[in-house]
Amino acid sequence: MRSSKSRSRKNNRSRPSGNIVNRVFDSSGPEGKVRGTPQQIIDKYNQLARDSQLGNDRVATENFQQHAEHYMRLLSEAQREQEARREEQERQNRERQADRDRERQERMERQEREANGADAKSADPSEAPQPDVIDPQADQDAGLVETPEAKAESKPKPARKPRRKPSKPKQDASVDDPAPQPAAEGDGPVEAAE
Repeated sequence: MRSSKSRSRKNNRSRPSGNIVNRVFDSSGPEGKVRGTPQQIIDKYNQLARDSQLGNDRVATENFQQHAEHYMRLLSEAQREQEARREEQERQNRERQADRDRERQERMERQEREANGADAKSADPSEAPQPDVIDPQADQDAGLVETPEAKAESKPKPARKPRRKPSKPKQDASVDDPAPQPAAEGDGPVEAAE
């Protein structure tokens, strides 16, 4: 009876994946196992085919050639896949490089435009066009809204009345005097009106 391990090994021998070019294979040929990379196995079977041909064994020669051909197909397919992957990577690298070059060019152009705009702005201010001076009287005719600040500026301030220093301390008006009496002219200094 066979063990389950040997059966599972045979089931797992479907198609090898990964890097086939450098992978080590065990080939069960007519003269025992041949171990190595596909190129090494091809070389070994070709050598065995030459030896059997020299020994006039046509059947063994054909058998070794078929084994070598099998590994040649494996190797050529793996090399085609590698070449296709390499070309795809190169194409993607070229696209990324073109995108980077395009972005760099756009950035350079944008910086040049900004620099040119900054040069125009930083030019001598005396050469720049100057705004017209606005006449406040013309604003009233222009239909502008009058602001509280403008009202305060347009009206003259009323003159203040001079302050007088009280000569006596104030008393409670409700008890002694019904109305406070103005100070006499000679009671204290009077400030001049402004």
